[in-house]
Formats: sequence, C-alpha cells, structure tokens
Amino acid sequence: MGKLGGFLQIQRLGIPQRDPAERVHDYREFQLQRPVAELSEQGARCMDCGVPFCHNGCPLGNLIPDWNDLVYRDRFKDAIAQLHATNNFPEFTGRLCPAPCEAACVLEIREGEAVTIKQIEYAIANTAWSEGWVTPQPPDPRRETGQAVAVVGSGPAGMAAAQQLRRGGHRVTLFERDEAIGGLVRFGVPDFKIEKTIVQRRVEQLIAEGVEVRCGVEVGSDVTVEELRASYDAVVLATGSRVPRELPVPGRELDGVHFAMEYLYQRNRWVAREFGPEPTVAQPPLEREITAEGKDVVVIGGGDTGADCVGNSLRQGARSVVQLELLSEPPPQRPDDLTPWPEWPLKYRLSYAMDEAKTQGVGEQDYSVTTTSFADDGRGGVAALHIARAQPEPPFAPMGGTERELPAQLVLLAMGFLGPEQGLLDQLGVEKDPRGNIKAVKPYTSSVEGVFAAGDARRGQSLIVWAINEGRQCARVVDRFLATRRGGAQASTGVTDEGIAGHADADEGPEGPPQHVGPGIGAG
Repeated sequence: MGKLGGFLQIQRLGIPQRDPAERVHDYREFQLQRPVAELSEQGARCMDCGVPFCHNGCPLGNLIPDWNDLVYRDRFKDAIAQLHATNNFPEFTGRLCPAPCEAACVLEIREGEAVTIKQIEYAIANTAWSEGWVTPQPPDPRRETGQAVAVVGSGPAGMAAAQQLRRGGHRVTLFERDEAIGGLVRFGVPDFKIEKTIVQRRVEQLIAEGVEVRCGVEVGSDVTVEELRASYDAVVLATGSRVPRELPVPGRELDGVHFAMEYLYQRNRWVAREFGPEPTVAQPPLEREITAEGKDVVVIGGGDTGADCVGNSLRQGARSVVQLELLSEPPPQRPDDLTPWPEWPLKYRLSYAMDEAKTQGVGEQDYSVTTTSFADDGRGGVAALHIARAQPEPPFAPMGGTERELPAQLVLLAMGFLGPEQGLLDQLGVEKDPRGNIKAVKPYTSSVEGVFAAGDARRGQSLIVWAINEGRQCARVVDRFLATRRGGAQASTGVTDEGIAGHADADEGPEGPPQHVGPGIGAG
C-alpha cells in the first residue's frame, strides 16, 4: 500500500488555495488541485497501517488506503470506482467535509503529518468528471419493482437515499420546497466553496437515472400528508435541521438583525442569477435585499456558517467584519488531555474567510464574547451591539466591568440549529426524541409504519459525510421494508452494501446527534 517508507521520505503538502487578496473579489472556488505527480506522491505517503484508523474517522467508511494507493499508481478510474462504492457524491465531500479521516490518520500521531486524504478525494472526483467516467446508472428494467418512494428534502441525505433507492429498482420522487435541488449545499454554502454547477450535474444524473424531481413543492401544504401516504409505498424524511438558534436579547427585533441562512440563501440566489445555474423547475421567492455593502458587519457564531457569512460580506464590500464566538479560544495545538488522537482535535483553525478578512485588513475574530442587547439607530435599525466578556462555563454569563459597544449596521446570527421544523413531523404523527428530531424506533425507521428518516432530521445537525451515510443506510432499510411488502425475502440488488468492507449491518449505527465532529461508524 503506497510507497514503502514513503511517509518518511515525502513531505506532506496541504490543499493549495487561491490568493485571498484575489479570490475575495469573485465567487469562484478558492480550493485548487495539485498536479498528478504531486498527488501521486501524497498518495504514496499512505503507510499500509495494520489498523487504518482513517476508517474510524470517516462516517461513510470510505476505503481510503485503497484509493490512496490507486492514485499513487495513477489508476484514477479504479480510484473513482472505490470512492463511489461508499460515497455517492465525493466531489461534495472533497470540498466541504472537514476531514475527520485526516485527524484519525495514524501519521497524525505526529500532529500535522496526516496523509492529505481530502485533496486526494477531491482530485479523484474532479478527474472522473473531466474524463467522463461518471455516467447515469439506471436500474435494469428487469429489476423494476413497481413500488414508489417519496423522499422529502433534497440535501445530501435525501439525494443519496433517492439515488440508492432508484438504482434498486424503485420509483422515486424527490420533493424540495426550494426552487432547486441540493438543500444547504445548494443554498447555504457559498459558490466559492462549491460552485453550484457541481451540484447541478449530480441532479441531472439523478434525473437521467429516473428520479422524478419536484421543486417548489412543500409537502404538508402543496402536497398533503394524506396524498403522500396514498401515492407512495414508503416515505423518507430528509428535511434537515433547519430551526436556527435564537438570540433572545433586547433589540433582537431591530431591522438589520438576521439569521445567517436568510442572508446566505439570498446571496446564493444572487450568484445563481448572475452566473448560473438558474433554477429550471421553480422560481425563487422575491425577498427584501440584505446587503453588507459599506456596513460594519458583526457575525455571531464562530463555525462554518459564520465563516460563510464573513466571506460573503467581504465580497459585498463590507466596511468591517467582526466574528464573535461565545466559547473561549481553542489552543493552537491538539490538547491531548481533552481530544487525544484519533479523536477530532479541538484546536484553533484560521478559517478561509477570516484569512481573507485579515488580508484585506477589515476583519477580526473575538472569543469569549456574549451579546447583551442591540442598540437602535433611532429609525428602527440596528446601530451597535452591547457585548461583554463571557464567563468560561455555562451559562456563559457576562462578566461585570467588561461591557463595551461594538458598531454594527448588519448582524448575522450563525449560532447553529436546534432541530428539524416540526410542522410536517406533527402532521405525520412521528415520535420525536427530546431534541425534537425524528425518533428511530428501529434503525432509520420512525414510529409510523412506512415512514423513515435520514440525515440531520434524525440525528441532529452534523456533517455532510454523516448525511450521505444516513441516506445510503436509510435506503437499505426502506428497501428491506418494500421487499417484505411485496413478499420477497431479499432486498433489491444495488441498495445493499453488505459486500463492501466495513458496511455489514451498518444500519445498526449510532443513534442521536454525534458527540463530537467525527465519530466513527460505531457499533455494528
């Protein structure tokens, strides 16, 4: 596997990026691909571990050492076959996943020396598309079951479930209330992280395989629950975790204080109008513009969503951008006493967006800050935040004598999500867990017969790799249910993963939200 002793001879080369001073003026992707010769050397660093802990770090169970070795040997076509064996959309994860596999790499015992798994995955997927190796895979007509499945929600979990079920011979309809397929990957994540042509070509693949796509349709109102249950043999709920965390302080109602997704959705729709791809099924709603141009912007929340708000604000021409985080600043190196290898290290990482902001000289990031109120500009708009240093432990109360005012004409709340929207769940009558997620009484199976759940709606807000894994594994369970309904003993060929290493009984995986960013597949 790889080059004997390669990890001792070849230096790790990270993911190349475009110059922050250049990319901040456009919406093209900032991640770049290394030449094949360099990628081959990076693949050669994979050291044929007796126990490849990268598998533990990857919720999808990707066959990482296998395709590292194939890239080392310049066998990209075989590598994409290995990637697709466990991952429907490796070009999504190669761009958006934080790579818990690298944190679990055995070479990461020496911090910063992990195999560059993410950029190799990214290159394999890019090469496969450019060479025309990714083609529709509709089921053999002889394997059509005649049974129909509705998948509600078209994020990565819904897309993966729809594709797996269609390839298993079922009729699949993918419902999406927005004007295009993709969920938060389409509307929440900026084009400079993943251009939407990357998402659209997977949508076209789904359609070519026979998945019916219905955009601009809200299940529960445009299509009633009764109509859905009457028309489909099974329903998969993959609606995501979309209820944002609120900030209940005085002045919250002022104009200019918005949830992050209100802003990010609007910016992605603007980019789609300007550069494409435009929606082809339904038109986006008309919205009052939220703009950062010429304003002092404050982003509350230090995660990826907050960083995406920062990046968009810079591209709109914000005068200044400050990103606030309630928690204390993490250490620069892995704290071995708290998150020892191979766990995900809780350490400081400079985001791509804050790198851009600091390069432009208009941004800063502050930790241990709590917001106590918003100040009115006298016209019903926000003028400033009243903030204070936060105590280091919950409930992170303000510390006396540390209060100050921070100017802001636009405030974006990026403090995470609480759970799925409840309306459709209540109409269907599914049982919920204490966090409001759909409770799985059996793996991926709700309390209502014929209704299944996958992704963030089931496990809570999590990573894209978890979403794709959940969609795949939920499809297995749905397929078995449908086989029983038609009197068969075996699930349809093509939906199951039993023949793939690490995936036997994977539908018995962990329940509930993850305890940290990158738990492994878990028991089973």
